[in-house]
Amino acid sequence: MPAPRSIAIGAAALLFGLAPRGARAAEPTALELARRGLTECEAGRRSSLRDERQAHFERGRAFGDEAVTLDGQSAEAHFAVFCNMGELMRLDGETLSSVFQLRRLNAEIDRTLELNPEYTEAMAAKGILLIRLPRLLGGDAERGETLLRRVLQKDPNAVESRLMLAKTCDSRGDRDEAVAFASRALQIAREQGRADKVAEAQATLAELHPAR
Repeated sequence: MPAPRSIAIGAAALLFGLAPRGARAAEPTALELARRGLTECEAGRRSSLRDERQAHFERGRAFGDEAVTLDGQSAEAHFAVFCNMGELMRLDGETLSSVFQLRRLNAEIDRTLELNPEYTEAMAAKGILLIRLPRLLGGDAERGETLLRRVLQKDPNAVESRLMLAKTCDSRGDRDEAVAFASRALQIAREQGRADKVAEAQATLAELHPAR
């Protein structure tokens, strides 16, 4: 039977979260690491400072890579890699210049959708990539638009999908639909407090309504 002093020490350890000597804290799971990676990606997107954005994306990429190593069947893990890798590639602009990196990026988003075909954020990302770079990805812009419209059926508040659809509609002359997509995107971005997306939506609307 344990001595009263041993019982008291054990109780104190439980109360104050003290692990017994030699015990190790539980390692994070692949899902936890993936979610940390996605949190870093979102934090980087919201930051206005370049170096701070880069730091968030690099941490997020590391979390994502570790998550994939632990569980290659995790859609969230592959998407965490995609999210941070993509943002790092376009950190200084929208140019995705490295063909090798672009192929890796596309492989990560394809693997995400293979594991979870209804992953809304991944569907949106793939749709945007197909519209921007159809030839390099062996797809077509029409398929990308179809994916983005499916995204809006699942998530009407998907701002980035609305903005890409606005540009797509405008490119083929559907100006009224383009303005509708961009205007709604601006409204949603303001409601969500997304200053970065507010600015992007305003710029898109300015392109649709050039100063006379």
